[in-house]
Amino acid sequence: MSKAPEEKEQSLFQAPPIGEQERMIEAMLFASTEPLTTRDMAERMPHGSDPAEALVYLRKRYEGRGVRVVKVGDAWAIRTAPDLGYLMSRETVETRKLSRAAIETLAIIAYHQPVTRAEIEEIRGVAVSRGTVDQLLEMEWIRFGRRKMTPGRPVTFVVTQEFLDHFGLESARDLPGLKELRAAGLLDNRPPPGTMPQMGSEEDEDEGAPGQNELFED
Repeated sequence: MSKAPEEKEQSLFQAPPIGEQERMIEAMLFASTEPLTTRDMAERMPHGSDPAEALVYLRKRYEGRGVRVVKVGDAWAIRTAPDLGYLMSRETVETRKLSRAAIETLAIIAYHQPVTRAEIEEIRGVAVSRGTVDQLLEMEWIRFGRRKMTPGRPVTFVVTQEFLDHFGLESARDLPGLKELRAAGLLDNRPPPGTMPQMGSEEDEDEGAPGQNELFED
């Protein structure tokens, strides 16, 4: 009696041993400049491979080492162990300093995503300039999200995988709470939205802001 087509295919394409799959995952993550999803890995591996299972073994093997396998959003990467980050401080070059307006805008997007420009302005109490949004978009720390099902269908903003990777976060749920931010002096005790004075402009906060148009028309 002849074998079924599925059984023939399985015999022709036998998956590599899990140890070999683990080595493949390690090589791809080590060489990649960006985090990889299990789908990215599966497309490069032999037929029948299971990158998710290989990742379990690889993460266990790197426990307690100088680098570790971490999840970034829905992807994976090899990163320096957090307690050894100070060793890399001399090689870190600050190429661009965010303005106060950009920091506040980024924080609002991270904690309230998906959020519209109007909602950001309501929380901050000042108008959001195009320069602020463009800077965050160019850094690839935020991106456009889905349009809201409200009058005018305004576009929303969300943080990116690059943002999560830069700050060593698996997801936006890992962001510190308000208590931790206030304790670190990173959050002003601002009055809640709705109690702000009349909306002003960022022009006093960002140099070069005068003359810039808003990102969206009202």
